[in-house]
Amino acid sequence: MTKRDGTRRVVVTGMGAVTPIGETVPELWEGVRQAKCGVSELEGFPVEDLKVLIAAQIKNFDHKARLKHFQRDKIVIHADRYSWFAAAAADEAMRQSGLEIPMADPYRAACIVGSGAGGLVTYETAYRDLFIHNKRATHPLTLLRIIGSSAAAHVGIEFGVKGPTFATCSACSTATHAIGTAYDYIRHGLVDRAIAGASESVINYGTMKAWQALHVLSPEGCFPFNKKRNGTVLGEGAGILILEDLESAQKRGANILAELCGFGQTSDARDMVNPGVEGPREAMKMALHDAAIEPHQIDYLSAHGTATAINDKNETNAIKEVFGDHAYKLAISSTKSMHGHPLGAGGGIEATLCIKAMEENWVPPTIGLDEPDPDCDLDYVPNQGRDHEVTYTMSNSFAFGGLNTVLVFGPAPA
Repeated sequence: MTKRDGTRRVVVTGMGAVTPIGETVPELWEGVRQAKCGVSELEGFPVEDLKVLIAAQIKNFDHKARLKHFQRDKIVIHADRYSWFAAAAADEAMRQSGLEIPMADPYRAACIVGSGAGGLVTYETAYRDLFIHNKRATHPLTLLRIIGSSAAAHVGIEFGVKGPTFATCSACSTATHAIGTAYDYIRHGLVDRAIAGASESVINYGTMKAWQALHVLSPEGCFPFNKKRNGTVLGEGAGILILEDLESAQKRGANILAELCGFGQTSDARDMVNPGVEGPREAMKMALHDAAIEPHQIDYLSAHGTATAINDKNETNAIKEVFGDHAYKLAISSTKSMHGHPLGAGGGIEATLCIKAMEENWVPPTIGLDEPDPDCDLDYVPNQGRDHEVTYTMSNSFAFGGLNTVLVFGPAPA
């Protein structure tokens, strides 16, 4: 069960997601089918002098109900919010996969669950306690809550993973780096299965002030590829995949959802904030080459599509350079128009949507696209999703610092 280069084939057997438009994969998919918008007014903390008063928050998430059955990791109930999301998504993915819990042959399993920022909610609470409320100490679990690898550790403990367990951190490319790294570990024989993705929960007063200062947040909404776009909208959540080598998955009779066929990663090496065209272009080319398919075989592309002026234009131009004439026949959308920009978790959430698009031959929309930017002249599936035969999909994640990652998914092997 190897590819032409002698490496093992890697398949997806489970998916989990927590988002503002659905707290499980079925709920998320239903939200996408309904073109649901998860952006609303900020809640849960003092907004004081904030100028941007919207975000895509997950409201009324009951972590105690979602995680009460955890057997091995009792402390997760007291963890940071980003770890709750990761644990819930990983639990959903593991249960769909049918893998034994705790993992059989645990040293042959990996848990790579990243976060672009880690426990920022805990940071803010701790600083408010110390400097505003004049408390003498923070919560005793503060240190464990804030660490960027805490989610990976919590998930690894609960599911009995004793192989490589760590976090990736690459801003908006975090989840895709995690999935790509797990893919490499499996295909080169370091492990046989992996829990991979990312989680993020950063919506608080301090974070909003920091993003506001960078002038990349919209006070109105997330409108990718639209002429009126004026910034992104912060989101939160988690997206997790279960990856396995094909032979092992088939041997145990797993329900294979898709094959992870290709991964590409580059760095612009030019600017911290302003993205280029070359880096994203080369990452897409690398992913296609790794998948051993031609550009015209991609049927749906999940764009990074942040709704910032320069990103959407540059991503459009990069797609044109990679796909040529096929760029104009390609169904493309930014689901961030619905679930907001969940930073490091975005690639995991969007990967699940690529696989659902393949399962149902239906492509998600870019909502709010009423007046396309003339410089963004491709088919972004405006406003309503549609039936579309989907065999191969591509998912783009492009991050601050010019860190570019791309995944290619194909059909489940017969």
